[in-house]
Amino acid sequence: MTRILVVDDDPLVANAIRAWLEDRGFEIVTADGAEAGLNALDGSTFDLMIIDIFMPHMRGFESIRVFHRHAPTVPLIAISGYVFAEQRTPAPDFLSMALELGAARCLRKPFAPATLLGAIHSCLAEVAIRGGRLSGANRRS
Repeated sequence: MTRILVVDDDPLVANAIRAWLEDRGFEIVTADGAEAGLNALDGSTFDLMIIDIFMPHMRGFESIRVFHRHAPTVPLIAISGYVFAEQRTPAPDFLSMALELGAARCLRKPFAPATLLGAIHSCLAEVAIRGGRLSGANRRS
């Protein structure tokens, strides 16, 4: 069974992702912030991570850097619901920045469940092509 770590400081988002993916046969572990997510990562192995880009107690993209550094072989899907207050000014492309920091895919919240599922399958297929294992991927290199 594919194990996925979902880290988001919004319990409604994390629980919605968990419920939807569990119904599709995934084993899901949720964490309500970066510290809880890192503790889960240290105590277990995961095949994929879904990490919120902006969380309390982390500055900017620190969550993506930290989780990617802790588990560099585990695909990371970065999610963000960042809303820009000023529509007239060009907004930084946070999702592209997350890709540069190690995220395999990025999704802007709210996203359709099918879009998330497609990103998960795509990431897992890439791991399989690289010769990785789909179950119990190495946490550290």
